[in-house]
Amino acid sequence: MTRIDAKFAALQADGKKAFVAYVMAGDPDYDTSLEIVKGLPGAGVDVIELGLPFTDPMADGPTIQLAGQRALDGGMTLQRTLDLATEFRNDDDTTPIVLMGYYNPIFSRGVDKFLIDAKAAGIDGLIVVDLPPEEDEELCIPAQAAGMNFIRLATPTTDDKRLPKVLQNTSGFVYYVSITGITGAAEAEATNVGPEVARIKAATDLPVIVGFGINTPEKSKAIASVADGAVVGSAIVSQIGAGKPATDVLAFVASLAGGAHSA
Repeated sequence: MTRIDAKFAALQADGKKAFVAYVMAGDPDYDTSLEIVKGLPGAGVDVIELGLPFTDPMADGPTIQLAGQRALDGGMTLQRTLDLATEFRNDDDTTPIVLMGYYNPIFSRGVDKFLIDAKAAGIDGLIVVDLPPEEDEELCIPAQAAGMNFIRLATPTTDDKRLPKVLQNTSGFVYYVSITGITGAAEAEATNVGPEVARIKAATDLPVIVGFGINTPEKSKAIASVADGAVVGSAIVSQIGAGKPATDVLAFVASLAGGAHSA
């Protein structure tokens, strides 16, 4: 059982919804990023999604693209991202970390070496948005063999014919993207999301967590009420991009987590 599996089992036993927070590793700089990541569990975050900076983030909107660029400009690399996770693990051995990004940096490092290093750094799961199920032999199968969850995205365009393929080899949870398009581009609506979550849950026993388009505590609560939890990324990254101190960022995160947990 991974930390992700254990976390969702504990939340289910308590009758609670999950709150997942995304931040870009190294944004706006390594030390501030580490301070924020270390503060996330205390702000109510159940699972941390740690963005891996990349030069061509095709699924991300302007907010997260800019965060990745700030991190890269500050010297952030895949190794430094793993270093940040390692430092986090010095103080916290229970909060799950999902590394979210693109395949190119992993491929460049070498899958075998990457999986050994990521496991040693305390990474529990991977979301690699540009590797479809047809490429599972590349990373998904090896990652699961190494004891990591491989989390897949389902979208409003994932129809009933495609869904079984998306769910195949997926573990940890299913990340439902509530809108079509890039991150931060539109707002999620619970009335639209609810039936889609129900459709996915009819096909899997995995928790279904909803992200994209959630930017207030009220929205976090509304979305979590029709799913197993909510993910917020762009709204948090916007606070960091605006130069807010870590304490203010974490206070905002706590308000979002409170919304999800009250669902």
